[in-house]
Amino acid sequence: MARYVELRRHTDADGDVLTQEGVRAATEIGARLRGGYGWREAYEKAGSGELEALRNVDPELVDEDSAALGAALGRVLDALADGGRALIVGHSPTNEAAVFGLTGQIVSPISKGAGVLLVADDQGFRLETLD
Repeated sequence: MARYVELRRHTDADGDVLTQEGVRAATEIGARLRGGYGWREAYEKAGSGELEALRNVDPELVDEDSAALGAALGRVLDALADGGRALIVGHSPTNEAAVFGLTGQIVSPISKGAGVLLVADDQGFRLETLD
């Protein structure tokens, strides 16, 4: 039996407005965040969201974050029963990094609204492109 995780990139959120409580919470959370957000910097240096290009400019960032994201993706898979399915909606290139961290497979940048289906079975991992 297989387990399935669909990873989708979010779409545009034009017109999506936070409530006053949402703004307050976002500001509070943002004030507590520590560390850099290197994906944006790496993307700007690489001029591309492709993992290989990002690895060329910041291999440590890609390796470390891919390992952490891949481990999280693995925990999602582990929590699924045989035949189970999960949906993860996130950003690019972190969706791709999670797949790379878990499977070692490079996924091309996922366009908005598109995704990949990760199938885990006794044979290993298989990826299918979703539009």
